[in-house]
Amino acid sequence: MTLISAHQITKTFSTKTLFRKISFAIDDGQRIGLIGPNGAGKSTLLSILSKKMDPDEGKISFSNSLRLGHLIQQPVFTEDETIYEAMMSKAEDEYDGETIALCYELITKLDLDQQPDKEFAKVSSLSGGWRKRVALARELMTKPNLMLLDEPTNHLDVHSILWLEEFIQKQNEVAFLIITHDRAFLQNTCNVIFDLDPRNPDGLIKSYGDYIQFLETKSMLMDGQLRLEEKKRNTMLIEKSWLARGPQARLTKQKARINRAHDLIEEVDQIENRNFVKKVEFDFGKNQNSPKKLIEFVEAGKSFGERNLFAKLNGIIRPKSRIGLLGRNGCGKSTLIKVFMGEESTSSGTAFLNPDIQVCYFEQGKETLAKETTVMKVVCPEGDYVHLHGTPVYARSYLSRFSFTNQQMDMPVSQLSGGEQSRLLIAKLMLNPAHVLILDEPTNDLDVETLDVLTDCLADFEGAIILVSHDRYFLDQNSNEIWAFTEDNSGDIVKFADYNQWYDWYEELKTKKPNNKNSTENKKSANTTDTSAKKKLSAKEIFELENIESNIAKKEIELKKLQADLISPEYSSDFKKLSQLATAVSVLEAEIQTTYTRWQDLEARK
Repeated sequence: MTLISAHQITKTFSTKTLFRKISFAIDDGQRIGLIGPNGAGKSTLLSILSKKMDPDEGKISFSNSLRLGHLIQQPVFTEDETIYEAMMSKAEDEYDGETIALCYELITKLDLDQQPDKEFAKVSSLSGGWRKRVALARELMTKPNLMLLDEPTNHLDVHSILWLEEFIQKQNEVAFLIITHDRAFLQNTCNVIFDLDPRNPDGLIKSYGDYIQFLETKSMLMDGQLRLEEKKRNTMLIEKSWLARGPQARLTKQKARINRAHDLIEEVDQIENRNFVKKVEFDFGKNQNSPKKLIEFVEAGKSFGERNLFAKLNGIIRPKSRIGLLGRNGCGKSTLIKVFMGEESTSSGTAFLNPDIQVCYFEQGKETLAKETTVMKVVCPEGDYVHLHGTPVYARSYLSRFSFTNQQMDMPVSQLSGGEQSRLLIAKLMLNPAHVLILDEPTNDLDVETLDVLTDCLADFEGAIILVSHDRYFLDQNSNEIWAFTEDNSGDIVKFADYNQWYDWYEELKTKKPNNKNSTENKKSANTTDTSAKKKLSAKEIFELENIESNIAKKEIELKKLQADLISPEYSSDFKKLSQLATAVSVLEAEIQTTYTRWQDLEARK
């Protein structure tokens, strides 16, 4: 069943058009990842779908059965509000028995009863991750069949993100539309990808399948668009040469050809604009004669009262060290960062910070950005030039490397989006030479293309990097060692080679600590599963199994034909047809994968 249908909708702010004449539908049970570059209008689109804003053009149809939930990036709660009160604020009748039962069911399902005061804990006393859970529970009180999630992983620790992934995967009766730049989260939760990008032929690519399948679809579509640009440009050069000879437009045929030539020049210009990608330029420079030992821990420990944040920590950080810190919110990562920077002393052991080095710190809250100061004044408080690695650079030219327009440069920082503020803070940090970069959640609000550029820049950095990030893909790409905080009070920090090794260790720990209150239910569930697994195939399923291989073969032949059409010169000049072919390829790939899964299931039960 279709919950929302959008046809040819357009939204413009001032002189900037965010998206133009895009069409799509959201069906029951879909888990859609909405991606695209910063400023493409993703959050605006969610506001339109939640009826908080109207499109300038086009039509949106909502199903009569639609029940909508909307989890915003930074949920708002009233002062002194408890978990129970926050959830009941969405209830139609807070004294209704079924509503109260639903509230307590969600409190248990989302583990909110783990708080010391349980449902009566004040939301203001909770960490950002737990507040997100309360906000999610509050939206679920309306029994939605469509949830809009705007950057749900921001400010969550990895443990909470893993929980959220599992929660979404289990919601078979709820559709999701999720804005996120977390590639691992997209891959693990979404079965449809909407790519909102002005470079796309129709502004929006709809890919039916997981994130990896989308990347293949997008790559084929962009390759087709580049070939189209090359073909049109070659034709345009011929027509320009003809125009340069100054033909007399006396004949009808000549007039028509002149008009076609001018139309072709305009079309090539439009395709070039779509294909053009302006990348942010990051460069943290090089520090000559860097010491071999930057930071050293010897039996270092830090405690507050009876609580051990870390204990007996040993390690040496040298140039090219890449340390990723992992742990739940509140475990002590921020305190350890302060020890790295020499701002906090240890309770035991020693922490040596080489006095001849410089440390640059990207703080998660971006507190060093004065919100009322203009963008220009942040990087250049005086004059018109900044000094980048000893070379004077015109400040406006420098900021343009980070995709800031002249108009934005004169704006106060408070008017920038989260992603723009992150780029500005990086621009500010790059002006300072550094031996050690400490990056605390640098990925918040940055789009995938910017993250890829940042990754390339960090790979070239000669100094050490200490990284805290909830983005597991980014963490794995930019770390060669993981320091993970344990969850007991021992203060142990366990070291791993990469994120996957940590994840295997974390999953093994979970299996060793079964949830006692659900042990009986788990046994019943396991018994039920075993019984169903042993259930013999029906006559209909036997027929399905006998024919499933030939069905897959037919689909694969059809897929090869579509893929051949996608790269065929016949359609290289028809980008609407290319878009349709790319969508058809992604749908068929998803169908084939589903059929293979069904085949394995039937074979296992045979």
